[in-house]
Amino acid sequence: MELKQYLNIIKRRILLVILIPIILGSVAAYLSYNIMTPQYRSYTTLYVINKNMSSQLPVQYSELMTGSALVKDYRELVKSKLITTAVIEELGLKGISASHLAGMIDVSLKNDTRIIQISVSDTNPTRAKNIANKIAEVFKSKVVELMKADNVEIIDYAQQPKAPYSPNHYNNIGIALIVGIILGIGMAFLLEYFDDRIRTAEDVEKRLELTVLATIPVFSLK
Repeated sequence: MELKQYLNIIKRRILLVILIPIILGSVAAYLSYNIMTPQYRSYTTLYVINKNMSSQLPVQYSELMTGSALVKDYRELVKSKLITTAVIEELGLKGISASHLAGMIDVSLKNDTRIIQISVSDTNPTRAKNIANKIAEVFKSKVVELMKADNVEIIDYAQQPKAPYSPNHYNNIGIALIVGIILGIGMAFLLEYFDDRIRTAEDVEKRLELTVLATIPVFSLK
């Protein structure tokens, strides 16, 4: 099948190709703006230095141990019941379990440095900020002892987010439009495949296996 034939199929089903993306885009917009719950994210950063390590160790090894090699430990410790339970009690959070709170927390190492970033996602921007700051405080007071580090400093306290990071309205609508276009074109070709009506001389030769001797042109009378 030539490109011209593909284009002719799309042209014949152009209404379908246009309507499906519009419908899916409209549904995505409605869901994104009215149904999906906005999620806010607040960050706090800490700087961790371990002065107890032997000065004879190479600096590179020291940085590795206090950097990327320990980020998994930090992540697990921050999400542990020791930390989450203390945060829930000190903030007086109701209806949130330790495991639920752990799922709201993410811990990452910033650009392969000793700076630890703790982020909290919540439907309430104020609560997200308060939880992030309280986690940093609890981490500093309790986890330092477990990690054998004698210096943990809070660099940046969490700020109340001004806008939600999720849902991404434009992204959701854009994806729906793209999926709609693909689905619309796919439906057009599918309908064309099952459509056994004869429209052109090529259809006669292909489906009836007959040779077309002549065609009658269509004249428009003005």
